[in-house]
Amino acid sequence: MKRREAREKAVQTLFQLDNTDMSIEEAITYIMERPIDPFYESLVKGTTEHRDEVDKVLASKLENWSLDRLPKIERTILRLAVYELLHHEDVPHKVILNEAVELCKQFGDEKSGRFVNGVLSKFEEK
Repeated sequence: MKRREAREKAVQTLFQLDNTDMSIEEAITYIMERPIDPFYESLVKGTTEHRDEVDKVLASKLENWSLDRLPKIERTILRLAVYELLHHEDVPHKVILNEAVELCKQFGDEKSGRFVNGVLSKFEEK
């Protein structure tokens, strides 16, 4: 599985997990067939397990917005991207930003990409 596809599936899984009682394993098996791609699994589990840390960092970059007010798809994509920025140092910052914008084009509306790009551009490259 290519990383772009893994990110797409991760967004779908994380979107499903947001505000539900479904377990991570249930959500993964709903979206993916076996065998599970390791990169996809690391994105889903990592974003979920580090959600408090990700949300805290993300909230510090939002201007005039709270996480609760964000549309669900933008919040999901931002959480995934921030998790990657914080915990996948092997992936270039630009790639994470571009992939997040592409996910917005696929799952959001025409304003989603610009908004997500603006938020993620506040993160310094490492």
